[in-house]
Amino acid sequence: MTPELTALTLAAILQIGQIVLMAVPANLELGTGKTLSPRDPDRLKKPLMEQVSRRTARLHRAMNNHFEGLILFSIAVLVVTLAEKSTPFTAACAYTYLVARVLYVPAYAFGWVPWRSLFWAVGLLATLLLLVAALL
Repeated sequence: MTPELTALTLAAILQIGQIVLMAVPANLELGTGKTLSPRDPDRLKKPLMEQVSRRTARLHRAMNNHFEGLILFSIAVLVVTLAEKSTPFTAACAYTYLVARVLYVPAYAFGWVPWRSLFWAVGLLATLLLLVAALL
């Protein structure tokens, strides 16, 4: 397995960890009556994420943000791998993305300004560099 695919696998595991990290407090705060329900708007009165604590809502937003970033990162890793363009540079980019995304979670959860945005930008730049490297 290429280093980029390893980083992608670890990023997917991170995503699962983020789901758990958000779901556990959400279930504790809301109760299973709400979280196991069909979540019909007329029954809930307002979205579930508006009914949880600030930190749990931040964990939810961080989780959703990683889904968005993971799509582009997955494309970049796929292109690098299929084009057989894996190099130490692309491996470094892949692991830079992963480290940035790991750091993004506590930065978002604890409201670290401007670090959350900086970690997000580093992850996006690493993804962009992977794509550019595949084209060269």
